[in-house]
Amino acid sequence: MRPPFRTASILALLAAVTALVTGCGSGHDWSGPHPKPSAVGALGPGFIDPSVTPAPESTITPQPNSWDEVRPSEGYRVVLLTTGDDRPTKALVTAVQDWADKEDVDLRTVVAKGHSDLVPTITRALDMGPDLIVSAGNDLIDPLALVTANHLSQQFLVVGAELAEPTHNVTAVDWSGASFRGEGLGMSSTYDANSFTAERCADAIRAGVAAVLNNRTGIVLWLDEH
Repeated sequence: MRPPFRTASILALLAAVTALVTGCGSGHDWSGPHPKPSAVGALGPGFIDPSVTPAPESTITPQPNSWDEVRPSEGYRVVLLTTGDDRPTKALVTAVQDWADKEDVDLRTVVAKGHSDLVPTITRALDMGPDLIVSAGNDLIDPLALVTANHLSQQFLVVGAELAEPTHNVTAVDWSGASFRGEGLGMSSTYDANSFTAERCADAIRAGVAAVLNNRTGIVLWLDEH
């Protein structure tokens, strides 16, 4: 017996919703199975001495463009954690977004709305379960110093700043003109907002991700002048 029209319509609607949910889940739902990310391509000569493991919290200076051939494997999940509307932060955010678009990275952005929202914003990023959390904005440094040591299985990348005492899951990328380390610690170089050029910020995200994908973490990458 054929079901009444009303029943048939409801069944059809449920089938359509199920198909829609399944389709979205296959490409955008982070709760599903996910292969471990890996590096596609190899680090170039001069990025780091392959025979030496850098000491925790050490600073290395990779050769310019030695990270160019490295990109993440398909489906790389990244949360961009950011706060502030200053020019350097905007430049970093744009660089991360451009990189994600070019490399087809699954990028989601979490923005802290004020000082009281900084730690909750980091918690929201952690709850999403990304492969990598990228931080852009000096106001996040002190909250990250509090949180990251309690989440050692989560990789963090700080661009344009650094933690004073990073754990092995926190990698940073700095250059002359950047390197904020937290309130009361100042800069390890003279701060220069003009140093946050589009090229420098693009190098920062690419070099940092290349290091993380190659398990060179817990260090500071210092980008020399080209």
